[in-house]
Amino acid sequence: MTDNVTLDIASGTAIWTDPTLDLATRVDALVAAMTLPEKVAQLYGVWVGAAADGGEVAPYQHEMEEPVDLAALLDTGLGQLTRPFGTAPVDPALGALSLLRTQQRIAAANRFGIPAMAHEECLAGFAAWGATAYPVPLSWGATFDPELIGRMAATIGADLRRVGVHQGLAPVLDVVRDARWGRVEETIGEDPYLVGTIATAYVRGLESAGVVATLKHFAGYSASRGGRNLAPVSMGPRERADVLLPPFEMAVREGGARSVMHAYTDTDGVPSAADEELLTGLLRDAWGFPGTVVADYFGIAFLRTLHGVAGSWAEAAGAALAAGVDVELPTVKTFGEPLREALAAGVVPEALVDRAVRRVLTQKGQLGLLDADWNPVPTALAGADLADPDALRGTVDLDPPANRALAREVAERSVVLLANDGTLPLGRPARIALVGPQGESPTAVLGCYSFPAHVGSRHPEVPVGIELPTLAAALRAEFPDSDVVTVAGVCVDGDDTGGVPAALDAARDADVVIAALGDRAGLFGRGTSGEGCDAESLALPGAQQHLLDALLDTGTPVVVTLLAGRPYALGRAVTDAAAIVQAFFPGEEGTPAVAGVLSGRVAPQGRLPVSVPRGPGAQPTTYLSARLGQASDVSNVDPTPAYGFGHGLGYTTFGWSHLVLDVPVAATDGELRLHFTLRNTGSRWGSEVVQVYAHDPVAPVVQPVQRLVGYLRVPLAAGAACRVDLAVPADLFSFTGRDGRRVVEPGELELRLGASSTDHRLVAAVALRGRARHVDHTRRLHPRFAVTPSAG
Repeated sequence: MTDNVTLDIASGTAIWTDPTLDLATRVDALVAAMTLPEKVAQLYGVWVGAAADGGEVAPYQHEMEEPVDLAALLDTGLGQLTRPFGTAPVDPALGALSLLRTQQRIAAANRFGIPAMAHEECLAGFAAWGATAYPVPLSWGATFDPELIGRMAATIGADLRRVGVHQGLAPVLDVVRDARWGRVEETIGEDPYLVGTIATAYVRGLESAGVVATLKHFAGYSASRGGRNLAPVSMGPRERADVLLPPFEMAVREGGARSVMHAYTDTDGVPSAADEELLTGLLRDAWGFPGTVVADYFGIAFLRTLHGVAGSWAEAAGAALAAGVDVELPTVKTFGEPLREALAAGVVPEALVDRAVRRVLTQKGQLGLLDADWNPVPTALAGADLADPDALRGTVDLDPPANRALAREVAERSVVLLANDGTLPLGRPARIALVGPQGESPTAVLGCYSFPAHVGSRHPEVPVGIELPTLAAALRAEFPDSDVVTVAGVCVDGDDTGGVPAALDAARDADVVIAALGDRAGLFGRGTSGEGCDAESLALPGAQQHLLDALLDTGTPVVVTLLAGRPYALGRAVTDAAAIVQAFFPGEEGTPAVAGVLSGRVAPQGRLPVSVPRGPGAQPTTYLSARLGQASDVSNVDPTPAYGFGHGLGYTTFGWSHLVLDVPVAATDGELRLHFTLRNTGSRWGSEVVQVYAHDPVAPVVQPVQRLVGYLRVPLAAGAACRVDLAVPADLFSFTGRDGRRVVEPGELELRLGASSTDHRLVAAVALRGRARHVDHTRRLHPRFAVTPSAG
């Protein structure tokens, strides 16, 4: 059989290489021709780093794993190449050449000529040296603009694809449950509908570029106890079903995502990597997901080392395969020799390998990697002289002007004006005191998964690769006639306050103080925000609150400007600051965006994707609380936020009026309809985000007091008005009942229309009539909006 297969491939007649045939037929033929070791080889990756001289990639030695002999693996094939660009700084053109040469080697070494899939991180842009650093996902949520985020994702996907990358490990669909969790910056927000709609737009954009989007982390990672990274999750099935799963459901059904990454955590004692009910029963059997499930890095091995549900590497591999994990990442461990030995002993059924390899090969077929005319040369190198690496250096630009313009658009749309006593926009202050640790830090705008923070910090000898204007530089460009004086005062996370007196002197001599505060992104305790950088409380890190309070005492107007990865309690600044501007790690164009908001060149349009707490210890809580989760006379802890979910001011005002209930009563399978008038009542252009919240006053199980079921950004010129029509399907009132099934029940309800969760402008009393009706993943997920100009 082996000789015949080889001859068939050489003559180009193998069924699986023919793109005109049905893909399932091709994959079935290929699986039938493969030996068991060849099938297993498609189920793992190897962590590599591209060569800086364009040579073949080299296996990356991670501190958690022993070295991998790449040459010894290739005879049977290879499923994935892990982060060839995102492991060390490398010129993009030479990285593409290195990946190309490695793919040629992989394809030539195995009997079937199958290359590997290459994957990269792309959570805040392509995580490669010199690539555009976009705002982090929490800023995506702050835009309340799925179309914009879809365009950004399509651009990221195009950059990935043109250098030979097939899969992106994004987006994160974890819903924030505790803002102390270090990975809040990687999330989109605290509401499942906002997370689902923004993430689905990102998925569509990435997939439109031919890149496999990977949904993570499935499911429950963000609900860990105490906000600690990789901690146990205490969560009932109803919270999981109604809060954490809907974004994944939406992205699978409407986004077309082709990959899902399991979460590290366990829920009620069952690790996600070994949860067959989750990864197969729900994801595949119920939702119909056809793609691949990949392991979060080292997650299968963690079944033995961290969870203790497997006594050996082979047991861990068998448990993950049985649950529905198809690919071990980042490098071969349990799916290597331990799995092969378990298969030979009959401990793990070969059918599980066949099931997984069919999914992997189907995905490779979709990407053209099985085709007879597969070409390893990516579009970025098409027509180039591949024999002259030196001539290639600098020829691939991953941060062109169009990318930077898009990064700025996202940043500008995401900046949130929390408070303003009229000080903003600034006029022409003669002297600006820029005080705080973020004023002169070029990396203050970057999240932990941006390349400079994630990888570049380990290579201080290498230039950062992109332009990162500091806030000081951005302010000087925005206010050319002002004298901008910078004093750090304190560092981000230290307790040294020796620089505070100089900061106060600068503040007293200024017309206005810009207090530049926030986070430093890092990994595993090396920052104040990021993976493994969890917070004990939501007080500003280090001595920043001390500095802020001292600045407020100077009598000079203080504009608090936050470049951070999570919301923080701001103490008396909520009442005493002249203005507060919140930016969640807004990327490489973030400081010009913030400066533009301060000057008024940019109209503030961001809305909070997470609540800003009033006190540092009122966690965990989000706006999705039930009545018992709100302030009461029986507890001295008040969880009421300083600024609620969805809040954000502008430089104009909006009037909401003339609410008309067109269909105030509907059947449990019908829809409610209403309309109202929205008018820009100020003197400047502005953009209002119409937010629709559902309130169910009586239900058989405890419900959040309110939850977002729809939103729409409506731009209006000064004085302009429009009519907003809204149709709300009864399905949007569904919840998980006592029997574990999702149900729409009859009863009296409210639709709360407002500018935030704490600012309801119109309230519609509505009702559903008829029988209780069970719904599933095919239910309607969105309201319908229509906007028409109006004279008001």
